[in-house]
Order: sequence, then C-alpha cells, then structure tokens
Amino acid sequence: MTRRRIAAALVAAATAAVGAAALPASAADRGHDHGHHDRSQVVISGVRHHTSARYDRSDAALNKEWVQVSNNSHRPVNLDGWTLSDEDGHTYTFRHYRLGADQSVRVHTGVGRDRKNDVYQDRHESVWDSAHDTATLRNDHGRFIDATSWGYDHRGHRDGGQHRDHRDGGQHGSHRDSGQHRDHRDGGRHGGRH
Repeated sequence: MTRRRIAAALVAAATAAVGAAALPASAADRGHDHGHHDRSQVVISGVRHHTSARYDRSDAALNKEWVQVSNNSHRPVNLDGWTLSDEDGHTYTFRHYRLGADQSVRVHTGVGRDRKNDVYQDRHESVWDSAHDTATLRNDHGRFIDATSWGYDHRGHRDGGQHRDHRDGGQHGSHRDSGQHRDHRDGGRHGGRH
C-alpha cells in the first residue's frame, strides 16, 4: 500500500469513529440490550410519618413510620447499596436486597426482621419529621433517583401539604388530589399515580 492510501484509510477510519461517537446514546444503543435495568421506574410511592413516634419510641410505634419504594418495571432491580435519607442526613442503606418486578418494599424506622416487602432501619427514635421533611432515594453510585417532600408549598415554604415535582419531562399521573410533590431527575417515564 502506498503512503497516500494508508493516510486515506486512516482519515476514513478516524471520521467513522468520530461520527459514531457523536451519535446520541439512544441512537447508538437502539436495539441493543446491555443488561442494564431500567432504574428510572423505581420511585418513592408512599410515606407514613407517624406523629406519636416522636414521643413513643417503642418498636411498634416506630415501625408505623415508613417510606415505601416501588419498582414499576417488569424486571427486578438490585437495590444493594441504594440509600434512603431524610433532610437531617439520617441514611438507610439497602443491603443485599432485590426488589421484584411490580413490587414494593416498606422501609420501617424501628427494629424488626427484614422480610420480602418490609425492611427495618433498626433505629430507636423517629427519623421522619411529621411537620416537614424530604425522603430522597439514591442508587448505589449516589445518583439521585427520586424524592418526595411534605410540609412545603409549591414555592418551598412550609405549609403542611406534600409536594412532588417532575423535572424529567416524563409521563406522570396527577398529584394535585393527594397534595404530594415529587421530584424525578432520572429522565425516566413514570406512569400512573404515585
């Protein structure tokens, strides 16, 4: 091969590589399953902050306080290393937990034995502030997945209601009836009511 042909071949190969790298991820991955779970379908689907848990520190009272996490996809999701935290930095880390397809798990505040749909933080005092707080779910890489707040109005002022704000342009059910605020920054599509 002549130097001119080698140079032309290198330019053509470099151009093809740059063109492929410039494709959006959705176009580059179209039709390929890389084994990644659709984690955008994992959401905080309910919160029960129990007022008496602040004063009654029994396990029975503390376990009436929970946050529910739901997997709305048709595939199980490995939650190992995912975290659930409040505004004060109290953090629960899921350990060796796989959330089944179309399943939910309640993360209780008190002490208990973990089961399929109920896990326990093993705390001896309340975590969730009944007046106002935010529950935040992050994946095992610390990436924001979902959050729900209560006790704030749409401007972030405390008002006793619940707030959920979707920022991903996905499809969402109405939350005005429940007064909840949601925040999804994962780019996923969320159907139905949360």
